[in-house]
Amino acid sequence: MKKAISLLAAMTLAISLVGCGTDAAAKKEADKAQGETTTEQATSDADSTYNVGIIQLVQHPALDAATEGFQAALAEKLGDKVSFTLENASGDIPNCATIANSFVSDKVDLIMANATPALQACETATSDIPIVATSITDYASALDIKDWTGATGVNVTGTSDLAPLDGQADMLHELFPDAKEVGLIYCSGEVNSIYQANEVTKSLEKYGYNVTAYTFSDSSDVGTVVQTACGASDVLYVPTDNVAANCAETINNVAVTAKVPIVAGEEGICKGCGIATLSISYYDIGYAAGLMAYEILANGADPATMDIQYATDFTKEYNPTIAETLGIKLPEDYVAIEME
Repeated sequence: MKKAISLLAAMTLAISLVGCGTDAAAKKEADKAQGETTTEQATSDADSTYNVGIIQLVQHPALDAATEGFQAALAEKLGDKVSFTLENASGDIPNCATIANSFVSDKVDLIMANATPALQACETATSDIPIVATSITDYASALDIKDWTGATGVNVTGTSDLAPLDGQADMLHELFPDAKEVGLIYCSGEVNSIYQANEVTKSLEKYGYNVTAYTFSDSSDVGTVVQTACGASDVLYVPTDNVAANCAETINNVAVTAKVPIVAGEEGICKGCGIATLSISYYDIGYAAGLMAYEILANGADPATMDIQYATDFTKEYNPTIAETLGIKLPEDYVAIEME
C-alpha cells in the first residue's frame, strides 16, 4: 500500500513539473514576442516619416521668411524624415479652404497655416490633424475664442507676429510729436487688423492724437481710401495687414505724392510704403513654429495645450529711400532696412 501511494505521489509530481515547464516555456515565448514587438515599435518610430502641408496666404517677404524658418527648423530636427507640400493661395481666401481640404484628404500628418485666413480655413477643415500657425497677430480674434488662456484648447497652436502696439504708438510719437491727426489704414476683412487698430488707438489717444480709421474691403479700393486718409491726416499708421502688405506699392505712390509719412506694423510693409517700424523677425517666429511642430510630430505634444509663443526681440527700423524722399532724419538708434 505504501508503495502504491509513493508511486502515485511521484506521478503527480512529475505531471506538476511538466506543467510548470510548459508554463515557463510559454512565458519565455511571450516575453520574447513582447520584446520583438517593442523592438519593432522602436524601429518603426525611429523610421517614421512625416508629410507636412503648408498653406501660405500670399507671396510676401514676411510670410516667405516665416515659411522658410518653419521648414528650416523641422529639417534640422528630422532631416529627410519630413517632407513638405507647400501651397500658396495667391491672396485668394477661398483658395485657402480648397488647399486645406486637399491636405485633409491626403491625410497629412500636420498642417502649417501661414496668416490668419489660412489658419481659419484649416481650423474649419479639420479638428483632428494638428495645425501649427504663424504670422497670426491675435489667435483669440482669429478663432473667435472668448475666454483666452494662452492656449487654444483645440487642435491649433503656433506663433504670433504681434509687435507691442504701445511701442508702435511710442515710436510714432517719438518721430511725429507735433502731429494732430493720425489715420489708420487697414482691411476691414482682417480680424487681426481690427484688433490692432483698436489697441493702438488707445495708446495713440493717450498722446492726444485724434485717431481716425480708414478701411478698405479689398485691393480694388486701396488707392481711393489712402487718398482720402492723406487728405485728412498728418501721419498714417498701417498695422500688420496682409492686404495692405500686398498693396504696399499703391499705398506708397499715394502717400509719398501727398508727402504723408507712414509708420508700419512690420518690416515688409515698411519696406514698401513706410518710413519706420518696430519690427520682429518673421524667420524667427517661423522657426519657433517649426520647433513646436517637431514636438507634436516626434514627441506627441498636444497642440490644444501648447501656449502660443510671441516674439521677444524688436528692432527700430526705417526705410532710407522714403526718409530721404520726405526729408525726414531718423534718430541714430534706428536701423536702415536693406532695400533691394
